Amino acid sequence: MINKKVLFVCSRNQWRSPTAEKVWRDYYNLETKSAGTSPNAKKTISINDIKWADLILVMENKHKSRILAKFKQVVKYKKIIVLDIPDNYKFMDKDLIDIFKSISPEHF
Repeated sequence: MINKKVLFVCSRNQWRSPTAEKVWRDYYNLETKSAGTSPNAKKTISINDIKWADLILVMENKHKSRILAKFKQVVKYKKIIVLDIPDNYKFMDKDLIDIFKSISPEHF
């Protein structure tokens, strides 16, 4: 998995996706970025983010739906996986960190 580029996506790029970005970068030593699907996100997902990513991991089904609707042609051959992690955590919440550490990138 050396040099794999992983993009994490949630709604506002405030808690879940930035936590995942940090955990997977530090714990699995991957190239990571994060973004949000909301126009009010700290960093809103862009076409360049999609092109950059080898793998896109989203927190909820609605994030995948929004990406598919907005970037239909660009994501055509991208792998998007829904992690089913609800918006119940703050940035770097210990339980959230444990969830991300338990998801092995080798499965993707």
